[in-house]
Amino acid sequence: MTTAADPVAAPASAEQLAGAARREQTRARYPDAEGYVENDGVRVFYEVYGTGEPTLLLLPSWEITHSRAWKGQIPYFARHGRVVTFDRRGNGRSDRPRDVAAYDRRASMEDALAVLDQAGVERAVVVSWCGAGDDLLLAVEHPGRVSGLVLIAPDLLLTDDPADEEGPFPFDEEPATLDGWATWNRHYWLRAWPQFLEFFYAQMFTEPHSTKQIEDGIGWGLETDPETIVRGMDAEWLNDRETVLRLCAQVRCPTLVIQGSQDAVVGPARGAAVAEAIPGAQLITLEGSGHGPHLRDPVKANLIIRDFAGPPAPPRRWARGRSRRRRALYISSPIGLGHAQRDVAIAAELRKLHPDLEIDWLAQDPVTRVLEARGERIHPASAHLASESGHIESESAEHDLHCFSAWRRMDEILVANFMVFHDLAREENYDLWIGDEAWELDYYLHENPELKSASYAWLTDFVGWLPMADGAEREAFLTADYNAEMIEQIARYPRVRDRAIFVGEPADIVPDSFGAGLPLIREWTEEHFQFAGYVTGFDPADFGDRAALRHDLGYREHELVCIVTVGGSAVGAPLLRRVIASFPEAKRLVPQLRMIVVAGPRIDPATLPAADGLEVRPYVHNLYRHLAACDLAIVQGGLTTAMELTAGRRPFIYFPLKHHFEQNFHVRHRLERYGAGRRMDFDHAPPDAIAAAIAGEIGRPVSYQPVAPDGAARAAALLAEML
Repeated sequence: MTTAADPVAAPASAEQLAGAARREQTRARYPDAEGYVENDGVRVFYEVYGTGEPTLLLLPSWEITHSRAWKGQIPYFARHGRVVTFDRRGNGRSDRPRDVAAYDRRASMEDALAVLDQAGVERAVVVSWCGAGDDLLLAVEHPGRVSGLVLIAPDLLLTDDPADEEGPFPFDEEPATLDGWATWNRHYWLRAWPQFLEFFYAQMFTEPHSTKQIEDGIGWGLETDPETIVRGMDAEWLNDRETVLRLCAQVRCPTLVIQGSQDAVVGPARGAAVAEAIPGAQLITLEGSGHGPHLRDPVKANLIIRDFAGPPAPPRRWARGRSRRRRALYISSPIGLGHAQRDVAIAAELRKLHPDLEIDWLAQDPVTRVLEARGERIHPASAHLASESGHIESESAEHDLHCFSAWRRMDEILVANFMVFHDLAREENYDLWIGDEAWELDYYLHENPELKSASYAWLTDFVGWLPMADGAEREAFLTADYNAEMIEQIARYPRVRDRAIFVGEPADIVPDSFGAGLPLIREWTEEHFQFAGYVTGFDPADFGDRAALRHDLGYREHELVCIVTVGGSAVGAPLLRRVIASFPEAKRLVPQLRMIVVAGPRIDPATLPAADGLEVRPYVHNLYRHLAACDLAIVQGGLTTAMELTAGRRPFIYFPLKHHFEQNFHVRHRLERYGAGRRMDFDHAPPDAIAAAIAGEIGRPVSYQPVAPDGAARAAALLAEML
């Protein structure tokens, strides 16, 4: 199979690298307490998450990174106990002393003790990554504070490799050529630090499709400076074999060593040597993993650490197969309300085929608004989900959402939410898991196929990440790389998806390819999906008598109703404000105009401007009924609302978000196929232009292609076969 090129083939520019360092992505969980401790005049920043036991102390690696390297672990373990982290001197929010001695491993151990004292922690399981001695010193010299030791890819010199003594190249003498590990050199660091980081993190993550982890590492490395890194290298390490062996022999707490077989930084032999040197230590080798498995394979790393550190899984009730009712767990994407509308429609049809079926929903706002209004059961575990909508909103600008970039930067949230799903699926029996664009579920099940314990169905209304034109070569490379990984996952583990359902028809799929050397999206999707048709959640025939519907909704016969709505997130607030600004001129052009602005569940109506005669409403349940009754709608460009208007044969204007590849490519393609809607560009649509468009479109007869009304029933029939 042809795949996208290796990550180093399309490096990020220096400007992109600097941007990665400046901007922190949304966290899945924020600390319950944070602050500084001072040790020998140096301020060390720490964070505490969660309460109870066990307590995990996640030690920082060397000065090249900081505590955000534990982002895949913190939310999970904070749900099951307490997590303490701190930034090593020289990076993050800790001080950067100029004294070389301030960076030795004993100083780091003392920082750890000071942080534990400040957090009120008596004993903790200490977890280190690429630890070079402070972890051992802590366990040996302060055994009462360490209840267990987890060493991930330890950097302790115990093997017989001569390179272990001085490294592959002399650190102080600049070689004539600087290829590969020859860049491990103080002279090169001081003049080309970003370039070294790019090389180093490509070596750290030897696993294919590790572009996000590489970018994260580069960004963290850019948060310090090479002078600080050199001081850290000049400080005292545990760099002689006899000292390391002596300390290892004195470790008395339970110890686990996690080592990747493809570790290109310290080599796979070091972990095995450390495990052999520590009495009773357990070694787990991760085949195919590199130097940072807790970042590249966070789900597996979390489960390994939890099995070692506890707490034990809660007791389960077991029921014989004949005693079990049919149960399904439905995970509906919270990015907007469209998934919720179609999913409750599918669930209703599924219950017609299996009246005894129990459906639990693992869902978050704004999906929960729809579910609560429909009387659906939202599983209590949903309270632990990190907000995906909040992240998307934080990534947006003035009617601009770089959708692909925002999704990549949501990885921490996706890991945390998959772990919520995993705990639920482990503790309760379900016959069927249904994921409607539940990206975390689909991705991590393919990465960890052994965790699949029920039938699994995947639903989506688009296939394929596509680059925006101004993303240039870099974005084209990244989207192709993500597509290639997905294609490889499904080819390797076709058993993970028992059924893949496309919400639409083959003609709704864009004719593009997944990227250079990859298949065409439509051909590949036809081979790997079944098609349900579009799911509107209602039958347009029910609204054949528009006059009666308008009367029921309180719309008068003589008025021309324009509804403005932007879906379930707050991303569309700038569009609402722009359309509101157009209202006075639109009212002048169309005297019968009645404009109703629906703020939705995540925009406070009080934050929107007011205008005489303008109506602003909060979240409106069953908004599709109002859309079927209106004379014109103005929408953002999401698929669900646009297709509801298409099915209802109502004129509408849509404004795709800038840089939102799904709205600009996938949704636009589908609407053009149906001949539906008038597309406008927000950047070139001042209020007077919008007013003119309203005057030209309101009440206009349309001739869209018909939308089949049976999509929910077709999708339910495909799911019912799995029960």
